[in-house]
Amino acid sequence: MLSPREFKDEYPPEELEDELPEQPISSLRDIQHLYGRLYTLATAGGGDYAAYLTPDQANDLIGAEESLIVVRVDLSGDRPTLDRSKPVDVTQYTDELVQKVAHCKYNAARGIDHSVTHRSGRNSDREKLARYACERLTKWATDDVVQRVADDHTDGDVIDGLATVGEDEGALDRIRKSVETELGDSTTALLTVQVRRESGGEYEWPGQIPVFNEAMRARKLSKLVSKGQATNSAGVATDLVSGERTRTVGTAEDPLNYFLGKQMEKFPGLDPDQAWRSHPISEDGAVTLMNAEEFVDACSYRTFNADVYYLPYFLGRPTPEETYALYAALHSVTQTDDMGPVQTLYDELGDHEAASERRLRFYVAAVMKHQMSRFDVYGETLNGRIHYPTEVGQRHERVTGSWVFDEGDERNGDRTPPMPSYEEWPLTTYDDFREMAASGEYVYRTFPSTDEDTDATVDDERIDVYVSILAGDPVPRSQLVSAYVERLLDWDGDEVPQLLIASQFAQLCALENASLVTTDAGGTESTPIDGPDYDTMEPEHARTDGGTAALDRTEKLESFIEQTDGLDDPERKGAFLLGALVGQVGTYQQAYHDRSTTVVDQYPIKSMTKTKIKRITQEVLDKDIVYSRELAKKGSKINSTMYKEVTNAIVETMAGNDPSGWAISTDDLRFYYALGLTYGMNDRSTNEDDASSDDESTDDSPDTNE
Repeated sequence: MLSPREFKDEYPPEELEDELPEQPISSLRDIQHLYGRLYTLATAGGGDYAAYLTPDQANDLIGAEESLIVVRVDLSGDRPTLDRSKPVDVTQYTDELVQKVAHCKYNAARGIDHSVTHRSGRNSDREKLARYACERLTKWATDDVVQRVADDHTDGDVIDGLATVGEDEGALDRIRKSVETELGDSTTALLTVQVRRESGGEYEWPGQIPVFNEAMRARKLSKLVSKGQATNSAGVATDLVSGERTRTVGTAEDPLNYFLGKQMEKFPGLDPDQAWRSHPISEDGAVTLMNAEEFVDACSYRTFNADVYYLPYFLGRPTPEETYALYAALHSVTQTDDMGPVQTLYDELGDHEAASERRLRFYVAAVMKHQMSRFDVYGETLNGRIHYPTEVGQRHERVTGSWVFDEGDERNGDRTPPMPSYEEWPLTTYDDFREMAASGEYVYRTFPSTDEDTDATVDDERIDVYVSILAGDPVPRSQLVSAYVERLLDWDGDEVPQLLIASQFAQLCALENASLVTTDAGGTESTPIDGPDYDTMEPEHARTDGGTAALDRTEKLESFIEQTDGLDDPERKGAFLLGALVGQVGTYQQAYHDRSTTVVDQYPIKSMTKTKIKRITQEVLDKDIVYSRELAKKGSKINSTMYKEVTNAIVETMAGNDPSGWAISTDDLRFYYALGLTYGMNDRSTNEDDASSDDESTDDSPDTNE
């Protein structure tokens, strides 16, 4: 395969322009056809038969000893014979011979290759190689398709001559003995023929004789109309790629197997021979699509046990300069082993994403491969862009790098931030999230698993949201929240999964800030949600020296609520505040009363319903009052309840608003209750620490600001 520089030198802009599609890129088939054309140009070059050749299938043999076995047939006399002095030549396969041998591979276990040139199995013994050499005359030359070409071609006598020699058992014995004599040992090789057509003339290679190329092409095309129950799926129709009316085929191979016969779905009454009517591809176009396989496969990766394809292209008709960039990216992906395709494509094409035209797009599809050729497509889009996962990654970095997660932020002072973070939970730390956001890992870490654990399924929420992120399609907040809660309820453990909740919250904020979350449509049109901006603070928190004053407990709570989208709703706010109080009281119980069972255990996420909120709120408020009195008796100068900023906010929020009549969903209630639990459990101080004077605290009062 040509390097990007060699490709540009080989095909200058004016020449490459002629090779590019005339139609704008508007479908997966257009993308595959362009990939196949670029691959053909980079491996087999131009010409009428280039798309049919597979020189890359023998790249590993170039330069190897005894890698080419040639049967030499002399047609210049009265009757066809083997060359008298050298019937078989065992030589080295070189770059100069690639076009001459004109190899076309056929991927079938027991079949012969489409071309007269055939590749042996790996390390075949001499007996087997001798058989393969004879089959150039006895099997390939007598093939029905090849014979039909010979009957109609002016050079058909060349193929007939091979078949005639193949009928001579004495000639076949000479081939076998020559192969066994000249070969040193077992080897992997290409086996082909050379033909001399004029007395005293040179021996010619298959690529130099048109009838060989025609026969090769006919054999390959024959496989595009007969497969499975289809015997002749071909007819005149409008080609899906070129838009021209021509002969089309219906059972062409496809790198993604979208339109083959073996699919999970069943269609009663479908006539396979009429497949060309629903999916018409011209003969040459079908072969070009097949050539896209290496580039298509290179631009894929595994997630949820599905294959995700991430195929770059430029909207409209690509220019030569864009095509050079695209080829360089595709070439780079095929050569890179230690970097994912998304990162590689970003590195190669990032400048084009930032260009004013912004025409760079990606076809994205998640494909589950049940068997060799039984595939299901679980999600796809033609509108994928590097911009979207990059934007999500950057927004996530800003959230986890803000005072809400960063203990070192001066606004937190000596206190813990609202949300916990831990390096083993990357969605809670400041990191480069672009690669994660562009892969399934981003949603895998926060969404529920299926019964098959990591396997994708039909209507899989993870695939749906993942493809939406890549395509920039907004997702309803209710869909995200429901998935988060399902994951929380599936949590295997008794403790509250604080870091999982924090990860989900950070992800929700990032997606909102990237304009990828909408309100629920309901009876009106859904609208994008503006996420929180934790980089800004209220002016009164700024210090005169340009820094930011540390927040006290009340300021911390109020700032978090004011800046967090979703908590402007009094019902979600009420659920959050109750969770915060339960988390704070539970932490106090465990730290200072050594309670093995705390209010956190008494009121788990899964038990939270609107009918229970009022009772639970009163019970937890009562416990807070009891523990506050205990502190006062021990000499604490606490002048109210321990968590007065929370209790006061609860009373204010729920006054005259009976939770049993709340309109929010149970999932909403549980998610924001869980968020409050995480906030409260990560806050290990009482409002005693915010007394107006340090002297108001006694030495023997509990220091709960750990």
